Amino acid sequence: MTALPAPNRASLYEQLCALPENLTGELIDGQLHAQPRPSGRHGLAERALNVDLGGPYDFGRNGPGGWWIIPEPEVHFVRDSEVAVPDLAGWRRERMPRVPDDQRFEVVPDWVCEILSPTSARRDRIVKLPFYARHGVAYAWLVDPEAHTLEAFALRQGHWLLIASLQDDAAVRVAPFDAVAFPLADLWA
Repeated sequence: MTALPAPNRASLYEQLCALPENLTGELIDGQLHAQPRPSGRHGLAERALNVDLGGPYDFGRNGPGGWWIIPEPEVHFVRDSEVAVPDLAGWRRERMPRVPDDQRFEVVPDWVCEILSPTSARRDRIVKLPFYARHGVAYAWLVDPEAHTLEAFALRQGHWLLIASLQDDAAVRVAPFDAVAFPLADLWA
């Protein structure tokens, strides 16, 4: 019996790269996940958190510095087979002294933040949190702009431990960003 040639199918990474500009794609657990660009409320929460963390932690303004805080980086956890795009990610500069010249971040982040929406909340909790834990991300935050909440997790022995659950206008001083506080209300447009 003669084997037939395999059909010419694009790899998952090639499929990810071919997505239209209005979609964000990720490769998690051998599956391509695509979602539309975020809503305005989501974007405002992301921008506010980037400003509140970026000043003291990325730029060292009235804070300790020592971090790169990057919105929506393309993180390659395993070369081209496991790719995630967290809403925000942070790296301690001693672990990643330089930001890559292209879109590929190949150092596991020290912190990730997912901003929940009705269409992404389930995937962020059930698919992405365990994925980040498997790859050794030390801290993860989930921000919900509709519920006005922030949940912070620390990775302990391969499992997430809830270290803070904040809401509305609470002061945020949570690991790994516990040197400088900011009001959670900044994130609610």
